[in-house]
Amino acid sequence: MTDTSGAGTNPIGRRTVLIATGTTAAVLAVGAAAPEAPTTATTGTTPAAAAAVCTLTKEMTEGPYYLDGALVRADVTEGKAGIPLKLALTVVNDSTCAVIPNALVEIWHCDALGEYSGYVGNNGHSEADDGTFLRGGVLTNAAGLANITTIYPGWYRGRCVHIHVKVHTGVTLTSNGSFTGGSELHTGQLFIDETITTAVAKISPYSTNTVTRTTLAQDSIYDDGGAASGLMTLTALGSSTSSGYTGTLTLGVQQS
Repeated sequence: MTDTSGAGTNPIGRRTVLIATGTTAAVLAVGAAAPEAPTTATTGTTPAAAAAVCTLTKEMTEGPYYLDGALVRADVTEGKAGIPLKLALTVVNDSTCAVIPNALVEIWHCDALGEYSGYVGNNGHSEADDGTFLRGGVLTNAAGLANITTIYPGWYRGRCVHIHVKVHTGVTLTSNGSFTGGSELHTGQLFIDETITTAVAKISPYSTNTVTRTTLAQDSIYDDGGAASGLMTLTALGSSTSSGYTGTLTLGVQQS
């Protein structure tokens, strides 16, 4: 099954969201053209404060692989093999750029072989499926930051490498480790520069995925809008590709 919901069409939803690059949100510049954020694999490189320009963009489709009841947890890997990816996602108010604490940032994505938990087999592989691997989220801290540990996503037919993301506010944590209620403020997708993905694709277990990889330029969802469309800034965690990366992006949402 291919994540084709919304393929060939504009991203769904009338609600707009703001995305600012880097880890510090600047003053909102509505309607201003924002430069694309740099994407780097250089250790210790961080986006310059001047690059944190606020810009408006539309939401993106959640696709067919979303499951309710995600676990609230900082590490979603569940032992899945892959290159480490540490997400640092900051949530801000789109009208003021003020950070939003206690917002639940939820992610889900496929494993190195292109399989989603709960849907294993759709990309042609047979593996254990508990319906929860590479799914989950955390509450943002006082600085509006959500830190989530995962692995670099793989790919499947018809889609480039991507991570799905939702932002909720006002949720109630449940005794089974999940959450309920609240308001869903944003549904989007996170993307990664092709240069890094090309390097990752040469390393096992990604190299064993024989499905033809769709690039950012070929993808039906990503619109080449840089950080305004979810393109993260990646920073290497070590001297080799297998050491992994930190992926940063600031998401601004409309908060009523």
